[in-house]
Amino acid sequence: MDNRFVRSALPALACLSLLLPGCSSVNLWPFSGEKNQDRARTPSDATEYQCAGGKRFHVRYLDNGGAAWIIFPEREFRLDKVTSAAGTRYSNGIAALEINGNEATLADGPAISFAGCKAVGK
Repeated sequence: MDNRFVRSALPALACLSLLLPGCSSVNLWPFSGEKNQDRARTPSDATEYQCAGGKRFHVRYLDNGGAAWIIFPEREFRLDKVTSAAGTRYSNGIAALEINGNEATLADGPAISFAGCKAVGK
């Protein structure tokens, strides 16, 4: 191997070895566990509901109760208040949240249903 090549590459390798430890706080991997830990916390100004089957979601009320922001670990969406004979109902045409006192039921399309939900800490 040519000694000139080794001598010219050596300073570059030394600089690279000094810079790499500084990158340890930068995480470019989208599937890391840190984001899941952050999402496990209750969002501020939100009510946590725990449901049958270990399911849970959070609700943040908007516009003085005129709308509800539903928060799942993987997504969020808004429901607007609609008239209801009993309790309080929010819907966006696909999902519907019914709240009656301390209990809630959430249907998110035909496949996802959260039943037997109770507000945590209330």
